[in-house]
Amino acid sequence: MLGLEGKAALVTGSAIGIGQSAALTLAKEGAKVMLADYNEAGAKETAAMIEKEGGVASAIFLDANDEESIRAAVKATVDQFGTIDILVNNVGVTIASKDLDVLNVDLDYWDQTMKTNLKSVLIGSREAIPYMQKNGGGSIVNTASGSGMLGDIGRTAYGTSKAGVINLTRYIATQYGSANIRCNTVSPGLILTPTAKRDMTPEVLKILGKFNALPYQGEPEDIGNAIAFLASDASKFITGQNIVVDGGLTTKNPSVDDMIELMSKQG
Repeated sequence: MLGLEGKAALVTGSAIGIGQSAALTLAKEGAKVMLADYNEAGAKETAAMIEKEGGVASAIFLDANDEESIRAAVKATVDQFGTIDILVNNVGVTIASKDLDVLNVDLDYWDQTMKTNLKSVLIGSREAIPYMQKNGGGSIVNTASGSGMLGDIGRTAYGTSKAGVINLTRYIATQYGSANIRCNTVSPGLILTPTAKRDMTPEVLKILGKFNALPYQGEPEDIGNAIAFLASDASKFITGQNIVVDGGLTTKNPSVDDMIELMSKQG
């Protein structure tokens, strides 16, 4: 057990996928969880799953583009559970048809992506931090992406927004560490969420999986476990870090596979 019994957590973007897995894992470890999502029905379904297993959970509608909606989610967590000890900023959007290369990316979509993916992390954190200061500490875990560390042929706005999340994490950790508030980021590689399975063809999945160091692709539970660890006192001396959970995708020299193939041909 990670010692989360009695802790109060708010998880945004928690109706499906990584956010849902994070909420389920935190609840399994004893935390009381507020699930916040634009898909309120999905968040309520996940809350019901937690309660069916004997956990404590509630759900609220969240529009990550609306500052008042974010404030309401934090306040609802405090009103429901008496405090907020853990904040998981997990909302993230990308639309490939609009998020193109630098010359062609839709500029209105660029602004929208920065607001949804990055500004929402700032607003959620600044709303939760005063409560954490009163509590004597807390843990903020932000979900970024491998796209925030590497270049790509598209998803320019998404990757840039996630790079911002990674560095905002460092600023929060630096500015509020003296109040015993930790802030870390989890950067997933390809994770087989329902959205990934729906939107990616087998050919694309094969290409992306080819470059992992491990011979399989990640599941939402892999990220949920990492988030729960960073939320807990098991990681009490870790702050300001970007924990990459990508099956070794960014570990290997990109020439490794080709060099192995070349050496096999040479006998």
